[in-house]
Amino acid sequence: MNIIIIEDELKTAQSLEKIIKGLRPEVRIVGQYQSVEDSVAALAGSPMPDLLFMDVQLADGLCFEIFKAVDITCPVVFCTAFDEYSLRAFKSNGVDYVLKPFSKDDIAAAFKKVDELKNFFQQKAAPTPDLSDLLAKLGAPAGKTSFLVFLNQKYKTINVEDIAFFYIRHDSSWIMTFDKQQYPVNQSLDQLTQAVSAKQFFRLNRQYLVNFKAIKEVAPYFLRKLYVKLSIETPEKLLVNKEKSNAFLTWMENR
Repeated sequence: MNIIIIEDELKTAQSLEKIIKGLRPEVRIVGQYQSVEDSVAALAGSPMPDLLFMDVQLADGLCFEIFKAVDITCPVVFCTAFDEYSLRAFKSNGVDYVLKPFSKDDIAAAFKKVDELKNFFQQKAAPTPDLSDLLAKLGAPAGKTSFLVFLNQKYKTINVEDIAFFYIRHDSSWIMTFDKQQYPVNQSLDQLTQAVSAKQFFRLNRQYLVNFKAIKEVAPYFLRKLYVKLSIETPEKLLVNKEKSNAFLTWMENR
């Protein structure tokens, strides 16, 4: 297996290479690059490696610029200190998203996913594999796992799995947790909808983005609307208009 490491921190690149060699002595590190420019030049002029380990923030910009310049056909393991790029990463051949500081176990888990990718496509015997099939099979993360909030002069991390719904109150976005705690969040509801898993959360209307686990029951309402009752009490009655009701029911069913 030929591997290229794209990482602008030399010590991190060296540490990653050491871990890779310890886990897979048979692999060959065929290149190490620190910038978008150097990576594009190398990848455009050489055969594609079997696997890329890639930092997100490089010396001269974000790694996603590489994908605009070069047709990356191999799987990518993203290694970064920032979790906000996970959605974009998994749309860019990402097989795993490892947060720094990473450990030997993190890299071993990434290799396991790569092995599962290889086995999956061998079983499928597909001449031109579609990575979206792989990501669905591996259950790759499809959204943020937590939000940082600021309340009462303190920062606090809220796990997404603890969030019953997001909603708009007084023109601001708020989090409501399953234990009925409320926190302001500095993002619009549109931004929040893009950030969380589309499988787990649904935008009912302009004011509410709800977690599937919070939905208690759904009932027909006037004018072909749907009334959605949550396990957590909401300030307003939650209605889904007739234009969105079919999409909502399909989302409820296809889980």
